[in-house]
Amino acid sequence: MYLTMNRFRVAKGHEDAFEEVWRSRDSHLASVPGFEGFHLLRGKEGEGHTLYASHTVWASREAFEAWTRSEAFRAAHRGAGGGREMYLGPPELETFESVLSQEG
Repeated sequence: MYLTMNRFRVAKGHEDAFEEVWRSRDSHLASVPGFEGFHLLRGKEGEGHTLYASHTVWASREAFEAWTRSEAFRAAHRGAGGGREMYLGPPELETFESVLSQEG
């Protein structure tokens, strides 16, 4: 399992608009080989912002990297530069490779 997470600091008052962007966009992920799941998470409020994380689960690092080179990736990110007033800085990408798993 390979997990990717983008953290976003969303300016206070823009939370609803930010969530709507994610609700209404076509991520093109459902048809991507190796894609296993997506979650948009709302975190704690900070000074002037609310923390969010987009969280995707992939079968492998190779599956994620193939997606980043695909037309589906380009289509999903078209217009991603819009709405800059919502953000306090760029998103921060973090990636994780599973070394231990336990399911309930």
